[in-house]
Amino acid sequence: MLAARRPSDRWFCFEQPDRDGYAVCGLGAAAVVEASGPDRFASVAEECRRLGRGAEYDRLDLPGAGPVFVGGFSFAPSGGRTPEWESFAPAQMVLPEISFARFGGRAVMTATAVGDPASALARLEEIRPATMPLIDPDPAVSPRVVSEAPPEHFEEAVRRAVDRIGVGELEKIVLARIVRVHGGRAHDPGALFGALREVFPSCYSFCVGTPEAAFVGASPELLVRRDGARAQTVALAGTTRRSADPAVDDHLGEQLLTSAKNRAEQAIVAQRIERTLEPISVWVTVADRPVLVKVHNVQHLGTPIRAQLAEPLPVLELAGRLHPTPAVGGEPRDEAARLIPALEGIDRGWYAGAIGWTDLEEDGELCVAIRSALVREEVAHLFAGNGIVADSDPAEELAETEAKLQALLPLLA
Repeated sequence: MLAARRPSDRWFCFEQPDRDGYAVCGLGAAAVVEASGPDRFASVAEECRRLGRGAEYDRLDLPGAGPVFVGGFSFAPSGGRTPEWESFAPAQMVLPEISFARFGGRAVMTATAVGDPASALARLEEIRPATMPLIDPDPAVSPRVVSEAPPEHFEEAVRRAVDRIGVGELEKIVLARIVRVHGGRAHDPGALFGALREVFPSCYSFCVGTPEAAFVGASPELLVRRDGARAQTVALAGTTRRSADPAVDDHLGEQLLTSAKNRAEQAIVAQRIERTLEPISVWVTVADRPVLVKVHNVQHLGTPIRAQLAEPLPVLELAGRLHPTPAVGGEPRDEAARLIPALEGIDRGWYAGAIGWTDLEEDGELCVAIRSALVREEVAHLFAGNGIVADSDPAEELAETEAKLQALLPLLA
């Protein structure tokens, strides 16, 4: 589908290869739904519902099959206001002309039209088998890597955050930084996405493209999945590095599992998610203890959480209730939301927002948009953030962001 995209197209890829080849993709735009502000999740859900009324389609027992809305949401209610984010609204869901779903050895392609179906049907003729583009291993001009702000700025932000936590204003706050990669020529988001899905097969590899830019990443973090009255999520917080030596890698994981700092940080996330789901659920089940979530370059603490909903709220509304979890925001939520832009000094845009899809039954799945980059021509903006708690050390937190940046930096630089 990437090979068939036109210069004017919006396009979307969302894959988790290790999950029985799971993928949901979209090409073109039969309709675009946008919103801004604190109610943007609910507003978009309502407009998607309105557009889907009366639609004629075959219902298939395959996640993402049939007409779907795909896209994402910014971290902040009105985020993405700097020029590099101009083609990404704070909430933006697209009804693709062509969509594709794959899971468990089955695959379905759907042509969707609002009004005359001729355009969507014609696009089907443009779909051809093609190989994924590759990253140039030896570019003629070496990329240049620049931190948007000096590393000392991030360390000072951590110190200020720890001071706020020390006087009781916060329990936790997540702070992020940006690194820019200037290439000798335009970065290819398709090649970057293709590499991420190979290197991080257990993660949600995603790419949301517009005619001007693409937001690409490989996230280990599920925000919410809804299937009828069943909802699933995961509390993800606490990070350490990986090692090529299995014994060292296991030792690092055991240290993470027994780290008081990381366990406390992780518990804050799990408790908030549980409190959010309880009022709208018949029951909520939280795993007794976190497990290790290992990806290519780092490992995390993760606690699976499941709920039986009292009413089948749309997946986009569930996402709006959960976002931002303390894994990317902080606790208390409102105080952290107020302090984050003041301490970071950056526009997160869609970084740490939500990326995913919803169908006309209002089921769907969204991940948290971390380990990500905004690619615009020859410049890629890479994001990485850390959870700051009472005993956080500024130098250690800076080093942890460097480890997280290694998800994309080697592929771009």
